Amino acid sequence: AVGALRVEVARDAQRTDGEQSLRGLLMQRSATVNLKPELEIFADDVKCAHGATVGELDRNALFYLASRGLPPTSARALLTRAFVGDALARIGEEAVREAFVADADAWLETRA
Repeated sequence: AVGALRVEVARDAQRTDGEQSLRGLLMQRSATVNLKPELEIFADDVKCAHGATVGELDRNALFYLASRGLPPTSARALLTRAFVGDALARIGEEAVREAFVADADAWLETRA
């Protein structure tokens, strides 16, 4: 997978305080992801940061859920749903957020 996000801070957007964070979740050992956050800043008085992280599902969390009787596929689906839900929760428009959540849930159902 490839993810690129470019944010531009216009010249007249002085005192902008922004943060850009891209996160990738590897679903298989053979999977790869390339994330490229980009900030293009034309203003002088700004505070902006960016970053990118990529990782797998937390093995300790998978172990914990297994110790509570959750089958591995259900545990992976639960943790994946939490990962996706965290990103979608930041969508301000409720109707748009709910549409993305429904699509994500439908996709996760096909993976279970």
